[in-house]
Amino acid sequence: MHCPVCGGKATGKVGVEQYYCWDCCVEYRLNKEGVNIFEVGEDGSLVSFDPANENLL
Repeated sequence: MHCPVCGGKATGKVGVEQYYCWDCCVEYRLNKEGVNIFEVGEDGSLVSFDPANENLL
């Protein structure tokens, strides 16, 4: 499984159809509509990923 944000291979499953990328520190979910990407907040909550506000690559 490759990360949809950075293309890295350092991903791991954290739930049902839910994965975490250790390279760019995002969590993503696979579903029928596509992929939902989230950033992990300081308190552990999931926040919708906004690539306009990030310098991940």
